[in-house]
Amino acid sequence: MPNPEMTNTIREGQGFIAALDQSGGSTPKALGLYGVEESEYSGDEEMFDRIHAMRERIVTSPAFTGDRVVGAILFEQTMDRTFQGKPATEYLWGKGVVPFVKIDKGLDAEDGGMQLMKPMSGLDDLLGRAKGMDVFGTKERSVIGRADRDGIARVVDQQFDVGRTVLRHDMVPILEPEVTISIPDKAEAEAMLRDALLSGLDDLTDEQQVMFKLTLPEHGNFYADLVDHPKVLKVVALSGGYDRDEANRRLAENRGVIASFSRALAEGLSAKQSDDEFDRTLAETLDSIKAASVAG
Repeated sequence: MPNPEMTNTIREGQGFIAALDQSGGSTPKALGLYGVEESEYSGDEEMFDRIHAMRERIVTSPAFTGDRVVGAILFEQTMDRTFQGKPATEYLWGKGVVPFVKIDKGLDAEDGGMQLMKPMSGLDDLLGRAKGMDVFGTKERSVIGRADRDGIARVVDQQFDVGRTVLRHDMVPILEPEVTISIPDKAEAEAMLRDALLSGLDDLTDEQQVMFKLTLPEHGNFYADLVDHPKVLKVVALSGGYDRDEANRRLAENRGVIASFSRALAEGLSAKQSDDEFDRTLAETLDSIKAASVAG
């Protein structure tokens, strides 16, 4: 079974989940927003060293504490690295922050408005290694780009298929079927997604629990049936391109949903800031996201 202490931290903790899992395609943009230009590094190895330095600065800041942040989603390379000389997962849990790992390998080409996850070769090996490092759960992302019931069903079926593999390793999957915020039929897509997710839960055993990471919905408390479902440990929200103020506003309208922000988390942070300025900005950010997470 999943670590019971970590399970309780996610279920009862008064905070949110930090998404620190930018991978190859999104890393240059994340670094650019942080004030590190592509001209300042050469090749993937240096790029990943730079993004790790950013993540290490965030998680080792005195502002990054378990009473604000209950969990952190890591890129696989980050899971294999260290923070201040300690294994990353051990360091996080030492702060009371539950570690997760991103397991998807990116997105397939768009098909009918949907982007499924690419095949995940070596998934069982990755999960076994992560479990041995006391990683609590996983995150896997696909994208919904239109309100199409059959297409959304394909996305959700794949999410649950991967989720069942994770559950067999006594870990908790975060299923992330992201609805694109800019589509004109976003509300309709969210209604179809909610129905498909509830249907998928019916196929789990009573002992199994998953988490969902969902786009902030158009209507407050829209995912209440998922929040209250006994097979759902937690529903978390992605910022999805909303700036932090708008993301926090929408989040506060949803009871029982906590943040799992990436871009909104790093907003306002810069490699050029002094440590005092960085820590102060991060503390203000974490406090605002926590407040929105516990407001609903």
